Amino acid sequence: MSDSLHIVCPHCHTTNRVLGHQLGSAPDCGQCKRPLFTGHPVALDEAAFDKHIARNQIPVLVDFWAPWCGPCRMMAPAYEQAAAALEPQVRVAKVDTEAVPALGARFNIRSIPTLALFVGGREVARQAGALRTAADIVRWVQGHLPR
Repeated sequence: MSDSLHIVCPHCHTTNRVLGHQLGSAPDCGQCKRPLFTGHPVALDEAAFDKHIARNQIPVLVDFWAPWCGPCRMMAPAYEQAAAALEPQVRVAKVDTEAVPALGARFNIRSIPTLALFVGGREVARQAGALRTAADIVRWVQGHLPR
């Protein structure tokens, strides 16, 4: 993985070019100078979502959730742990379907939580319902990544 990859900053949403072999070296954003990978899910609004899905050249895992959803709140700590395990190979994000209902509608989200994995700007896998542990989330993602 020595080719350069486009990585969208989780803070300012600027697209950065990072050499593949430097992904694990805690690269910083060229614009805002903050870390490109934090080990935490990034909350996305509609504009940021579109940029992360279209411009990131690593897979993007999205949790569609809502604050009132019990299973969403139960899965949140495991999702947080999964983010630390999956980055920097996968960008981990969250979309609050109450705050950004247009994304829930656009992706036909019928139940929450719903995990969706995007590769190359396209959805490649979906999981409706909570996964119990970080290991379950990581295993699900790895099982759907291109080889």
